[in-house]
Amino acid sequence: MSIYTGRGDEGMTDLWNMDRVPKTSPRVEAYGTVDELNSLLGTAVPTGYEDVDEQLRAVQNHLFVVQADLANPDSSPGEDEGEGITACVRPEHVDRIEEWIDAHQEDLEPTTAFILPGGSEHGSRLHHARSVCRRAERRTVELAESEDVNDHVLEYLNRLSDGLFVFARVVNAREGVEEENPTY
Repeated sequence: MSIYTGRGDEGMTDLWNMDRVPKTSPRVEAYGTVDELNSLLGTAVPTGYEDVDEQLRAVQNHLFVVQADLANPDSSPGEDEGEGITACVRPEHVDRIEEWIDAHQEDLEPTTAFILPGGSEHGSRLHHARSVCRRAERRTVELAESEDVNDHVLEYLNRLSDGLFVFARVVNAREGVEEENPTY
């Protein structure tokens, strides 16, 4: 099978349901930004911390589900287990991120002010990933203004950006890098 098909040469692409849309459509922009986020996370792993690496690898797999969900205009998690489409974001994806955030925050000093993004190499990469995650969230909100989007996708991206902030703080703390606050 060839990696290239030529089907996108005219600026169009296929969604999950095989509808053809412009590559500039809000739906493609949303899942494309999630793809960018996933690639960026690939530059942060391994961090050197097994627990964080395991969680980030799980996030990378979750992001493929997010992309599939966004690529499918007919996505729905269904009311009961086993209903709906398999590749869609579910409440348990959001719950998982919240569990990781809560567990890591137990080991961190509470934040009392904004923190300058940066720190160690991996901490900086995670801060960068957080900002790309926020852009993915904005693109998804924009899509949701005109088309149906699984609400759990928005929840997941919002929670993930918080999680990436905490992951960056954890890695920096373990590296002995002090957090800096902005000076106004």
